[in-house]
Amino acid sequence: MKLTLNWLKEFVELKDSPEKLAAALTMAGLEVESLAPARSPDGGGDDWLIEIAVTPNRGDCLGVIGLAREIAALRGGRLKPPARKPPAAKSKTPPPVKVEIQSPRCCQRYSASVVESVQAGAAPDWMRFRLEAAGIRSINNIVDVTNYVMLETGQPLHAFDLDRLAAKKIVVRQAREIKKFVTLDGVERDLAPEDLLICDGDVPVALAGIMGGRDSEVGAGTRAVVLESARFDPVTVR
Repeated sequence: MKLTLNWLKEFVELKDSPEKLAAALTMAGLEVESLAPARSPDGGGDDWLIEIAVTPNRGDCLGVIGLAREIAALRGGRLKPPARKPPAAKSKTPPPVKVEIQSPRCCQRYSASVVESVQAGAAPDWMRFRLEAAGIRSINNIVDVTNYVMLETGQPLHAFDLDRLAAKKIVVRQAREIKKFVTLDGVERDLAPEDLLICDGDVPVALAGIMGGRDSEVGAGTRAVVLESARFDPVTVR
């Protein structure tokens, strides 16, 4: 897990020096593998890049907020939880995309939200700096914000271009008779029958929990997105 110290400070009160904090995390079982000074390119001041080896039993620390919670418990700092807005009232308009889970064992919950009137472009410098510090390449503001939320909360998100979903129906199912799928990196993947797919009707658009598909990729012409947040079976994803 890679992150910046200033990102952590948004969620927990830190009184220790970076070196002392690194020692405390390491002694608690979250080994700090590297600690290096950095400077935000947007004039945000001095910062530190931290790399932490998170053990398999501490999935709660695979996110900035989870690490902040751990630090608050270890060092007695005040946790600053993110502000939350109450959910908007449900619209009476039928949703533009329907969701069907055909493999409930492999996908316990799948949420989809449509965001309209978006415009792809460069993400802000501060966001690009934090993503790149975490080892994630900046793509555009839409993709970058899904990766940013994933790193901050530990919950992966994925955005599909709504106009490239012909059926307007998300179906979560195992591959079965579907043998091949082209992912975002342009590689044609051989599928096993038990692999979990996200489909637009009968057409696969993502390999669940792993990578999206080339044919539903968000790009310069994207004007509306379907935002995915799901709970996939971790053994299936692994």
